[in-house]
Formats: sequence, structure tokens, C-alpha cells
Amino acid sequence: MIFSFLFSTVFFIGALIIVTWLHNQSRLEIQTPHVAPPSEGRLISVIVPARNEEKNIRRCVEAILAQDYPDFQALVLDDRSTDATSAILAELSARDSRLVVVHGRELPAGWAGKPHALHQAAASATGEWLLFLDADTYLHPNALSAALASAQKTEADLYTVMTEQILGSFWEKTVMPLVFTALSVGFSPRKVNDPKSRDAIANGQFIFIRRAAYHAIGGHQAVKDQIVEDKALAEKVKWSGQRLVIADGRGIARTRMYTDLPSMWEGWTKNIYLGLSDHPALLLLGAFGALLALMAALVLPAWPIFGILWYANGGGWMSLAIILEALLVWIYIILARMKINHLMGISRWYAFTTPLGAGVFAAMMLTSAWKVLSGQGVTWKGRNYKQ
Repeated sequence: MIFSFLFSTVFFIGALIIVTWLHNQSRLEIQTPHVAPPSEGRLISVIVPARNEEKNIRRCVEAILAQDYPDFQALVLDDRSTDATSAILAELSARDSRLVVVHGRELPAGWAGKPHALHQAAASATGEWLLFLDADTYLHPNALSAALASAQKTEADLYTVMTEQILGSFWEKTVMPLVFTALSVGFSPRKVNDPKSRDAIANGQFIFIRRAAYHAIGGHQAVKDQIVEDKALAEKVKWSGQRLVIADGRGIARTRMYTDLPSMWEGWTKNIYLGLSDHPALLLLGAFGALLALMAALVLPAWPIFGILWYANGGGWMSLAIILEALLVWIYIILARMKINHLMGISRWYAFTTPLGAGVFAAMMLTSAWKVLSGQGVTWKGRNYKQ
């Protein structure tokens, strides 16, 4: 059984290295601190695409209209909604003239839904800066002032932030922190902010871009067929020699992406599918990620149990060493996940759901990879997409 001891020791060393590496990728070195609002400023156009967003649109728009920034306009593209979105927007626009509702046209051939919605709304924008904001994202009153000050300080042409995630349900708190850790591995903020690196990504929940830079790359028409239009837009900006900055925006914006496991499954399998199909080489990274998640879901719980059973059957000091190695890795992972959970505003105790969350994440990765390899598409907002 010495092979079991040697395998455990190799696994122990590898696990410590991998866990350390995984949790050192997500550091956002650029912050977006609150600032005193300017007495006057350059016009900012806030643009929100809304397709059947009756649960979010009121809160989103009211947060925009509550900004302390002195000069802005809000444009919401009602993308042919069939729920109460249109009625809510009509009510809000009647109360505040700064809100302009743009009624979306039918989706033309060759366009994806969100790029078309943003393209239509941007055509009515007159601001020197454009803020593309998702309907499930809610701004702090200082958000526009803070984003403009930080964008100017960093000399950004496109300034995007990682928003604070509102996590309400059990499944959100179990799965979402692991997903964001995985995302930071694929797209390190340090590399994104490095002008010498080609790594480029933006968070579509909050994209703050100079209007001149936006038009220089051709706007959303240049990425009209891209479902992951935020990443495509970031690539256009950075690869054209303009400055892309990704920052910590937890103090200026909050987002509730999903409210339950089915919506989370649909949303993330769609995102992962599109990422893998857009860059087939990422299938290898996806396979590695799925393998790590499966190991966390299956091997980690079984590891100390194996050592205990071996010890009960006369395993001696080698079985005790395996138990110790397993427990040390468990403690290290739990402490790392507790830190992440605290930063995301949820109870540290959710760190103990790591194997369960890793299992769900592995299943999403494998499902998305299968959709790519089999040629199946994904459904999102009632529309089917294939790459």
C-alpha cells in the first residue's frame, strides 16, 4: 500500500500548489473609490438594454436617476418586451425627462440580440462617455462620478468593473463564488490591464467607454454577431491600441445575475459554451477546469475517508499521514474559500459547500463542452444561438 501513500503525498503537494495558484489570479489592483461629485461635468449617456426585465428595470432605472453626477441622460432600449417592462418604463419616463425610452426594432439577420439593442440605443446617445449597463445592475448614487474620475486617472478608453454580486439563494452562494474564481483563471485582471498583453475582457454589466473610442472601433455593429459582445468589444478596443482597464467596482454597482439554480444553469452554460466555441483552444482549459472541479467534488471528500478506513484496517503510520495530508488540504481550501466568500458578502460557512458547488460547476463545464463538440446551440432570452 506504499503506492497509496506516495500517491497521496504527490496529490497533497499538487493540491497546495493549485489552490494557491487559483486564488492568486483574481486580485483587482485598480479600485473605484467614491469621490465628491463635480459641480459640472461632461455629459454621460447611460444605456440599458431591457428584454422582459419587469423584475429588475424599476430598481435599475431609479438608481440611475438618483446619481449625484450633474449631467447625464438615461436611455433604455425596450427590446420588444412581452411582460410589464414597457409599462414600467412608460411610468418612469413620464416622471423624469432624463429618461428616454427607445423602442427596439425586430432583430435583423446577422445580428445577435444584445448587440442590436445596444446599437439602437447608442444611436440616440449624445454623451462624451457611454455607460452600457445591464438591467440587473444597480448603481450606487456616486457611481458615475466615481467611474469618470477613475477612468480619467487611469487614462482608460474603456473602463469596466467587476460589480458586487447579490447572492440570495443557497445555490447562488454555493456556485457563484467558484464560477468567479474560475473566470479569473481564464482572464487574469493583471494581464487584461497590461497593454503588452493581448488578454482582453469586459464585464457587460458595466462598460464605461469614451464615445470617440466606441465609434473608432465601429461600435456594436463591429461585434453584431457576437453573443459575448462585451468580450468582443474589449478586444476591439485593446487590439486597436486603446487603453482597456478592468477594476474593482464593488463600491459603485451591485448585480443580481440569477435567482435560482435553473436560471444559473441556463446562464452559465450559455456563457461557457460561447467562450469555448469562440476559442476552441479553450476546450483544453475547460477540460482542465472540469477535471479540477470533479476532483474537488469527488476526491476531496473520499480522501480522508480512505485514510480512516485504511487506519482501521491496520494501515499504521502511512494511513495516519494520508489522513493528515487530506485534512491539511481541506483546511487550506476552506480558509481560502472563506476569504473569497467574505469578500463576496456571504457567510464564511458556505466554504463547506465547496465540493457540492464544484460538482455543479463541473457539470456546467461538461455540458457546455458537449454542446460545442456536438454542434448544439444554446437558448437565451427565448432565442436560440449557434456558433
